[in-house]
Formats: sequence, structure tokens, C-alpha cells
Amino acid sequence: MKQKKINANYLDNKPERKEGIAWSKDDEGLVILSIENTGLMNRIAQKLFKKPPVSYIHLDEMGSFIWTILDGERDITSLGEDVEKKFGETAHPLYERLAKYIQILESYGFITLNKE
Repeated sequence: MKQKKINANYLDNKPERKEGIAWSKDDEGLVILSIENTGLMNRIAQKLFKKPPVSYIHLDEMGSFIWTILDGERDITSLGEDVEKKFGETAHPLYERLAKYIQILESYGFITLNKE
């Protein structure tokens, strides 16, 4: 499988948490996202298979840190600088990991990217 290069323009995006995504921190300071399972298929699954009306997504230490600094004002490059200050070498390869994490959050609809 070929490794994709990160497009420099992608790093200029400004990720922002989507409004309506409830989140809190646990006793250890890790972020927990509370995602409502809405829509027809989710209601059917809740009735038939006893699926919960709310899913809780627990982020790890680095993910929690990134989530708290997403403000829509700073680009991914600037966020990466803060991640490197806090986590140092453990964050490397920094921009590849950060870009992938941002892509995952966006694919689930937890954030939006401002391409200003």
C-alpha cells in the first residue's frame, strides 16, 4: 500500500468542533463525546436491538488535547505546534498523525474544516 503525502493545502484548514456535539471530561481529564443516535434506522435499532439512544466516545490523551484546542481560528499546522510542545517525540510522525485524526473526526461529522 502506498503512503499518501499530506497536501500542504490540507494543513491550512482550520478545524472547528461542530455545534451540537456534547462533550465533557472524565476524572482523568480525558474527553468524552456524547453522540445522539438519531434517525429512522437508529430508532429501529434502539427498539429491536436495545441500542442506546446516546453513544459515548472516549478519546485518548492526545485526542482529548487536540479536541480541546479545536476552535476554527487556527490551522492544522499551528495545532501541530501545540501538540509537539505537549507530547514531544511521542507525537511523531506529527503531521501525518494529526492530519489523519482530523480526517477521521471530519468523516464522522464531529468537526468541520474552514478552508479560509
